[in-house]
Amino acid sequence: MKLIIQIPCLNEEKTLPFTLKELPRKVEGIDEVEVLVIDDGSTDRTSEVAREMGVEHILRLKKNKGLARAFMAGIDACLKLGADIIVNTDGDNQYKGEDIPRLIKPILEGRADIVIGNRNIDAIPHFSPIKKKLQKLGSWLVRQLSETKVPDTTSGFRAYSREAALRLTIVSPYTYTLENIIQAGKRHMVIENIFVETNEELRRSRLISSIPKYLERSLTTIVRMYTMYQPLRVFFFVGGVAFLLGFTLGLRYLYFYFFTESAPGHLQSLMLSAVLLILSFHLFMMGLIGDIIASSRMLIEDTLYRIKKLELKVHGSDQ
Repeated sequence: MKLIIQIPCLNEEKTLPFTLKELPRKVEGIDEVEVLVIDDGSTDRTSEVAREMGVEHILRLKKNKGLARAFMAGIDACLKLGADIIVNTDGDNQYKGEDIPRLIKPILEGRADIVIGNRNIDAIPHFSPIKKKLQKLGSWLVRQLSETKVPDTTSGFRAYSREAALRLTIVSPYTYTLENIIQAGKRHMVIENIFVETNEELRRSRLISSIPKYLERSLTTIVRMYTMYQPLRVFFFVGGVAFLLGFTLGLRYLYFYFFTESAPGHLQSLMLSAVLLILSFHLFMMGLIGDIIASSRMLIEDTLYRIKKLELKVHGSDQ
């Protein structure tokens, strides 16, 4: 049984040593523990520091591709290296390495496909009150859309079984955390959560440069992912709103036409009603087409899963 701990990094030469020192090298139930550092186009000595500290595997991306793509590059590399369990942690030493044995335990016991570390956001001192509220609101929204019970949806401290990692398909260029949960929920994967502690902040978050920008990117990701997996529900809801507005305006015009003499003065209502009803019809059609595309996407994901397994078998890393 092999565990690989992957660490996506961008200019982490100062914080990476603290992270690496805390990582466990022996875990009960695990035969091999290895570390993979994904250097996402760093301009400092991140790769050199990792090598000096004895990291077994270093994946260096020539250009900065963003957290989501660096994460997926790491997952693919871990699978090819024969990982049975993959743990993802941050290079800024946010998470405690000593929690890794507890993080992987539900997977070792066969109870879960994915385990996520719940940071207990209220207890994090360097999170501002508004950031805590936004994190909670975002987590609640993702729970509703994904039909999961993940209390801390933005936590990057996660463990994946080999099967869960093989089924991962991240398309967002910004962050994988939200998309991964929505995808796992729609795929009916079993997700467990454990409480974890965090270390003192060594540097400010690069993912949240400003609250408005973070909100914009997160909401875009959530809406995009939910629409990708539930297009019929999304477009039928929007189309239903347009239909009700158009139908109401149409009834309003009919009222003035039959019961008053001012119908000609309300032609705008009739025209707007017609536009809304036509729009609702198009939205309903888009929902049906989107549903067909979503079904095709599921088939494509299943095909990718089988191709990955065959590829790993050919390379001798399939367990």
